[in-house]
Amino acid sequence: MQDHIRRRALDIGHYIIESSSTVRQTAEVFGVSKSTVHKDVTERLPHIDKQLSSQVKHILESNKAERHIRGGEATRRKYKNLGG
Repeated sequence: MQDHIRRRALDIGHYIIESSSTVRQTAEVFGVSKSTVHKDVTERLPHIDKQLSSQVKHILESNKAERHIRGGEATRRKYKNLGG
């Protein structure tokens, strides 16, 4: 694995832990695709740092469990702003 990819995977892992951000939010901050963030934290990070990977996995599972709530809130705001 190339050193810059290893470093990015670690940086992304630390960022997700510190901010509890979603894959989408993290991708925007790092200027990479959601697929890249997902691959970094699910495939590469476990080979680099198992403990960090476990912490990130826990946060991503929590985000996944809450996504229906965020989606409902976004829909509510959308229709509120439309006046409907």
